[in-house]
Formats: sequence, structure tokens, C-alpha cells
Amino acid sequence: MRLEDLDYDLPADRIAAEPLADRAAARLLVLCREAGGVAHHHVRDLPALLDPGDLLVLNDTRVLPARVGARRRSGGRVELTFLEPLPDAKGAWEALARAGGRLQPGEALAGPGGVRLVLLQPAGEGRWGVRVEGLAVEDLLARHGRPPLPPYIGRAPGDLREALDRERYQTVYAREPGAVAAPTAGLHFTAGLLAALADRGVGHAFVTLHVGLGTFAPVRVADLDEHPMHAERFCVPAATAAAVRAARERGGRVVAVGTTVVRALEAAVGPDGVPGPAKGRTRLLIQPGWPFRAVDALLTNFHLPRSTLLALVCALGGRERVLAAYAEAIGQGYRFYSYGDAMLLLGAPGPGPRPPPCGRSAPP
Repeated sequence: MRLEDLDYDLPADRIAAEPLADRAAARLLVLCREAGGVAHHHVRDLPALLDPGDLLVLNDTRVLPARVGARRRSGGRVELTFLEPLPDAKGAWEALARAGGRLQPGEALAGPGGVRLVLLQPAGEGRWGVRVEGLAVEDLLARHGRPPLPPYIGRAPGDLREALDRERYQTVYAREPGAVAAPTAGLHFTAGLLAALADRGVGHAFVTLHVGLGTFAPVRVADLDEHPMHAERFCVPAATAAAVRAARERGGRVVAVGTTVVRALEAAVGPDGVPGPAKGRTRLLIQPGWPFRAVDALLTNFHLPRSTLLALVCALGGRERVLAAYAEAIGQGYRFYSYGDAMLLLGAPGPGPRPPPCGRSAPP
């Protein structure tokens, strides 16, 4: 796929800088994959849009407060984003380091609370091994770390909105620490919405995919086939694989909540064509032409142009239909990106009569 085929123009005022007060109040553009029609709803309408027997699959990764400020001996500021523990490195972690000048192996940085951080060896693309002295990394992040918001959400150190970000840049069901970016489609769910879906007969299950900074990495090649896709750690438990299989057998739809869930489930597909229990790292780059075998529908936020995330959405919904829906969302004043509104790419309904959700809209 050509990168230029994933382009669209987004006015700057459509980028959401803050979350809504009510998670489930976000707007929801519904795109019917078969008919191509769109309708306008809210996330809270999901119980009316899904069928009994459908299965939501959610990503239960927990975002680390991974961003820590430090100082060089010269006084220059360094910002570290801790990514994951290094294997067999006795407590050292890999971190992304941003500084005004060139960093050196062995350089010691002054961290918050008197902690000393020592740079080990560079790992390329701004990544370094980092050893923290005087405190475990997990404790350092818990005491002094800040939410690793994406670059298009501006927050200066000390911004009073950071307290809100700590709560809202996290799903209500997050439980497995390890992500450095949120699975943003899940930010719209509340305990009450999940209960309403359960009352409707829509079940849910969990996978874990620890979202990495690579999710924000720009694509620098003209042909998406040449893009070096980042690797992310994932786990599909046996119970979730069984729930997916059961949903398929009863005629229900598997509804992925977020592109991360799509990648985890598709990476876990076995020789029989359905996901099985799986754990490891995935580098799946899903673009138009991908033979989806694990997912029937997708709830997702609106993604950046020229991105692998938008390519995945186009693979499921069709490039022309998806970009037309994006144009509709822009024209209707939808909010974009991590704290923005959502889109539901809906596959064919399961058994039982029900008016199709596309082609009609809920009251605003």
C-alpha cells in the first residue's frame, strides 16, 4: 500500500487535548462494512448496536507512568521514557532518552528525589539501557513518573491536568502493567457500560498487548511493505481463545476494542483458522488485503493520517469507505486521536431480526 493513500487533512482544532467528563459520552460514528452506510451515535449506545451473543475483546494492559525528568551534570534537561526491563540486566531498563545534546555511555544523570540514573549502551533510535541506583524502577515511576501522553497532547512539566491524565489515560479495567501508550478505544468504557452490555447478552474477554512507543512512530517509506514494524508484547489467554471460538460457533460477532486487540488476536490465529492461546511479540503490519480470521467488527478511535493504525482500519472497512467516514466525522465536528471520539466498523449482525444501525442516527 502506498503511504499517500492514507493521507487526509485534519484541522488542528479537531485534535482532542482533554478527555470528556463522561467516558461513554464520546460520539460514535458507525460504519457498516457491507453496505458502507454511516450513522451517528454515542459510545453509550453500544448495547443497542450489538447483538446478544456478540463478544467484546478488550486489552487489559496498564499504562506505566513512564516519563521521568533528569538533569545532566551541565544542567541540561533529559527526558526519559521507560519502556521495559532489559532481559538478564539485573534491574536495568530500556528507555527512550531525549536531550539537547549528545548523550554518552556511562553518563550519570540526576533524577528526582536524589536518584542516580546511569546510561548504559545505546540501542538505536534514541533508546538506551538505563540503570537506576538507589530505587527500583517501578518505585521511581510510581513516585515521580508522569503519564506518557502522545506528542500531539501538549503537557508541560507541572501542568495541573496531569492529575486528570493519570486517571483518564487509563482504561477502567487496566490490570497488567507494561504499556507506554494507552489502548485508546478502551478509554470510552465505564463499569456501567460493561454491565449494560452484559445485560444485553454481550460478553467480554481480555487480551494483553503492551502498547509501545512504536505506535506513534512515523512511517518514513513510500511503500508500507517496506516499513519496519515495531514489536509489541502480547498474550491471548486460553479462556479468551475459548470465548472467541464459542462466539463464532453460536453465530456471534467478535468485536475488537482497539487495533491492539486486532493485532493480538490475528497474531494468535492457529492452523485451524481461529485464535488459540498465545504469548510473545507481534510485528504484524495489517493493511488492505489482510485476510481477517479472528475479528468481525472493530471499535476504534480516529487515527493519524499516514499511519499503520489507519492502514489496519482501512484493511477491515475498505480504504475509500473509511476515508469517506473520516471526512464525514471532520465535517460533523468529531474529536480526533487519543482523547477523541470513536468509530465502530460493524460486520453483519448475528441471528435474529433487528433493524440495522447504519442509515439511522440516535438523537444528538
